[in-house]
Amino acid sequence: MSDYRGYEGRSLEFLKQNKIKVGDTVKITTNSENMATIMPRYEHSDDQHIVVKFKSGYNVGLEINNIKKIECISSIDINQKKELSPTKPNPQLPKILLLSTGGTIASKIDYRTGSVTPALTAHDLYSIVPELDDIANIDAEVLFSEYSENLTPEHWKKIAEKLDSYSKSDYKGVIIAHGTDTMHYTAAFLSFALAGFPIPIVLVGSQRSSDRPSSDAASNLIAATKFIVKSNTNGIFVSMHHTESDDDIACHFGTRVRKNHTSKRNAFETVGGVPAFIVRQGEIIQNAKNQYFKQKQYTPKINVDTRVALVKYYPGYDPKLVQDLINQGYKAIIFEGTGLGHIGKNMYGIIKKAKESQVFLGMTSQCHDGRINMAIYESGRDLLHLGITPLSDMISETALVKAMWALGSGKVDDLMLANIASEYTE
Repeated sequence: MSDYRGYEGRSLEFLKQNKIKVGDTVKITTNSENMATIMPRYEHSDDQHIVVKFKSGYNVGLEINNIKKIECISSIDINQKKELSPTKPNPQLPKILLLSTGGTIASKIDYRTGSVTPALTAHDLYSIVPELDDIANIDAEVLFSEYSENLTPEHWKKIAEKLDSYSKSDYKGVIIAHGTDTMHYTAAFLSFALAGFPIPIVLVGSQRSSDRPSSDAASNLIAATKFIVKSNTNGIFVSMHHTESDDDIACHFGTRVRKNHTSKRNAFETVGGVPAFIVRQGEIIQNAKNQYFKQKQYTPKINVDTRVALVKYYPGYDPKLVQDLINQGYKAIIFEGTGLGHIGKNMYGIIKKAKESQVFLGMTSQCHDGRINMAIYESGRDLLHLGITPLSDMISETALVKAMWALGSGKVDDLMLANIASEYTE
């Protein structure tokens, strides 16, 4: 890897003249004096700027003409790989399995672009959170190293199959390091595929990478570990910040959670209620009623059929788009309808055709909270008569995943109406 990755022309000459390379800590004088780290440039950028990271954690481009003085304070070798010494297990502590799939929580600076990239191994992640040593013995394993937008239902299956292989192990629980953008999809699939799994499975993400001062990676991971050790429960959960502070970490049911903000640390929220648990200063606070934790027989159904579409209805929606889905062989369509579960009467004809083609049609709401009721208005009753199945307060993303799972696991109509993993609230 080059010491000057991304730099060329004048900017490259500037660094070489001042005996500075990527990764060096420097003192820079422009209108003021600041300490910063030299970062790589994005490829194909101009040669009039250098990129630095200030202590605030933000990358800034500085025009060379505005730099009055630059001095190297310390230097690192970005090509040197640090060997990690193995952690000695404590026989007094429980065992937890940490599976890494990638994402921001398992990311570090990419010296090609200056961005974060899913490059940390699960062992790297464990090693940078030494507090875990006092809570549990962590066995780490890498499944994938992908941003979560690259994960597909086939990845869900591989995660579920790996977890199933540990269903009779002596682990106290399993943590899955996962990117936040699609974490709730994975959590929903695991909730259905592994219903009744004997130990807790907790998906953990991070809104901000570990190189940033405001990173939530360590606090989320520590809270998830304490939750597994202390909660004495089972199920699939998503563990993320409950507020912007580090005081409360929420553990959401895997079927009732959605990412509701692009960048806040407390982006994940339980829809229609409060998180199942809160980890507050190491103590576990249970919010969910005990009836949600009735022990189910573990009968894994790790199948998925992706011939399912999520259709967000809007004024002017063209019914021909649904016809295209029917022509392509889709077997289930989940509608995000308006309000209590409505779509326009221009859709009635294609709904009838879809039912004649034996396509399952489910209705959810575009509203962020509440449950649908298609019996109140005439339009809703018409849709019921045409064969659309109301899905109460199931989250639309959860309904999509459940339909994929149900289509691969058995009779879709029966499974979609059954409350498998708290996807319906009481």
